Amino acid sequence: MGNESEIRLLGTAASPFVNRVQFALNLKSIKYEYTEEYLARKSELLLKSNPVHKKVPVLLHADKPPICESQIIIEYLDEIQPDLFQLLPSASLDRANCRFWAAYIDNKFFPLYEELRRTTKKAGQEAIKEQMIEATKLLEEAFVKSSNGKAYFGGDQVGYLDVVLGCFVRWIKHVDELNDFNTFDEVRVPELAKWAKNVSSHEALKSVTPGIETLVSFFGLLHIYKPPYQ
Repeated sequence: MGNESEIRLLGTAASPFVNRVQFALNLKSIKYEYTEEYLARKSELLLKSNPVHKKVPVLLHADKPPICESQIIIEYLDEIQPDLFQLLPSASLDRANCRFWAAYIDNKFFPLYEELRRTTKKAGQEAIKEQMIEATKLLEEAFVKSSNGKAYFGGDQVGYLDVVLGCFVRWIKHVDELNDFNTFDEVRVPELAKWAKNVSSHEALKSVTPGIETLVSFFGLLHIYKPPYQ
């Protein structure tokens, strides 16, 4: 890869979607410049780089047009540097399967935690938890099929789905603590529970995982502003 200044990431430290891109960058040993964005005062650079959604993450690569949305950024990184830590599998059918579950995670699974975070009535919270239980069972099945008895969705090493879902582990555990719940229950989803421990202890993710103070502060801001990530 070129000089560090060639890659610049606009992000928010507590955003799992930003952490996702950082995870991929670290896995691929790509040096980059990081610029922190703030909910209350989005920079002109962010607004110019992502005028449609006005959200992070945004990847700036040299003089190329900005790249927005975390999954798109990860696939871009995999294409420009495929030789080191390839994230998407080489087989077309396997890539399609990864994209299917990645869409499920972002569009169906994680939104349940946002919904739980915003729900105040007990009955509503319990209904959401039931949906979360069913969702984790589906992900457990997907993990078993993808991992072939290994530690990660990608097998022996971290793959695309590990990056896509792994970025949410710290966030999910924080929401769990606030709502007396355990997403990665060792009885209900034993393989997914072991995976969560493995991926969260991976050095490439640990180094960008937000601390509890960062999460608490960010959760407070979310009561005022819309989530600034995608």
